[in-house]
Amino acid sequence: MSTASVLIAGSGFGGIALAIELKRAGLHEFTVLERADELGGVWRENTYPGAACDIPSPLYSFSYEPNPDWPRRYSGQADIHAYLKRVAAKYGVDRHIRFGTEVTSASFDEQRGLWTVETSTGETFEAKVFVPATGQLSRPAQPDIPGQDTFAGPSFHSARWDHDVDLTGKRVAVIGTGASAIQFVPEIRKTAAQVTVYQRTPPYIMAKNDTVYRPWHRFLFRHLPATQLLGRLRIWLLAEYATYAMTRHGTLTKPFELRTAQLRRRHIKDPELRDRITPDYPMGCKRILFTNDYLPALAAPNVEVETKPITEITPAGVLTQDGVEHPADVLIYGTGFAALDFLDGLEIRGLGGRDLGEVWSRGARAHLGMTVPGFPNLFWMYGPNTNLGAGSIIYMLERQARYIRQAVEHLSRPSVSYLDVRPEVEQRYDEEIQSRLAGSVWTGCTSWYRQDDGRVSTNWPGLVSEYHLRTRRLRLSEFRTVGG
Repeated sequence: MSTASVLIAGSGFGGIALAIELKRAGLHEFTVLERADELGGVWRENTYPGAACDIPSPLYSFSYEPNPDWPRRYSGQADIHAYLKRVAAKYGVDRHIRFGTEVTSASFDEQRGLWTVETSTGETFEAKVFVPATGQLSRPAQPDIPGQDTFAGPSFHSARWDHDVDLTGKRVAVIGTGASAIQFVPEIRKTAAQVTVYQRTPPYIMAKNDTVYRPWHRFLFRHLPATQLLGRLRIWLLAEYATYAMTRHGTLTKPFELRTAQLRRRHIKDPELRDRITPDYPMGCKRILFTNDYLPALAAPNVEVETKPITEITPAGVLTQDGVEHPADVLIYGTGFAALDFLDGLEIRGLGGRDLGEVWSRGARAHLGMTVPGFPNLFWMYGPNTNLGAGSIIYMLERQARYIRQAVEHLSRPSVSYLDVRPEVEQRYDEEIQSRLAGSVWTGCTSWYRQDDGRVSTNWPGLVSEYHLRTRRLRLSEFRTVGG
């Protein structure tokens, strides 16, 4: 059995953010458990053609680790993955990672104040603090469509891209029009004979103000860091404005809606197609997508948009509700992630053997998105209600890492066994968050932000600056402290 002060599950941006925060504070007794053979989270897994971030790189990076060498404003998957690996190596946190080790269950020993964590390798770990950092966008969502197993050709999810499948000259069926699909559809249509995009709901498309960074850009970023910092601040302020519009004053989104309409008119000359890809729900209700290539791709002669519901997958293709079978050689699911499934099969038991899966049976919830009553010394990174409709999640992860580091420092005292957030504190917080979300744009349609009963368990309802203030200091009065 291995022992650590802190045990972190996952080595994406969340896990690495916390590991670096601990290192910078002089806390070195931690272990990161990673189920894969390399760190990186979603930026390791998502290698589909055109994979990139829709947040500009100056903001989608650690505040204390700006990167003057970004190749462009919106960097691609390989560059973001390389950045994360480089930063992890710089701070020495890569030496704390146990690869090929997936957490399967965790239980809290009240008498000893320790978490016992079981893994896929059969090895058991003990730690005073346990931090799941597996994220909201790590589990591919596979739609439940009859006949999926009968399809005769290759089929895969975009998050598990099969690079051995050559799409040249093939008829490709793409199910879904989310953030991944709008990036890979323009790429695969360049070589495929035909691409049929099966759209359930059209997304709002905004132009991607991208640019390639020239040598003079990188010279300025390196020798005058304030230039990159100002760019970061500008993006941050725009994201705060967008959040304010979506959560407080929906009328402020009207200029953005007009801009999306202009883009559709510019790129889609066919009025019937333009009508099919025009959203009929409030802007921001679903994730707004940024791209310069998707709309031109839909207008290409070898791309078709099919909006009739799918009834079945057949050995030869896709059958739609009108009885038409659309032939396909390859089937690609661009259906996103199971963002509401925070546990992803992980069994966690707290005080008295309480099962977190049962506690969260009506929806995941946690005080400040991190702590749950009855589960002492358990802290989540990128937990319930910490996702953003606009802005960089890395900003939120840094604040969570800071908060958890304070808890780890307090728990390092021999006189303290564990911290358990008070039920009334969590209840009051959850009621506030859900009340504020009820008035937000995210309740206006069905999306991966919402549960079937309408509860929004993913998104933060305020500005990130508010979250910064609320998590700046660990308030011990909000916890029940049990002595050693």
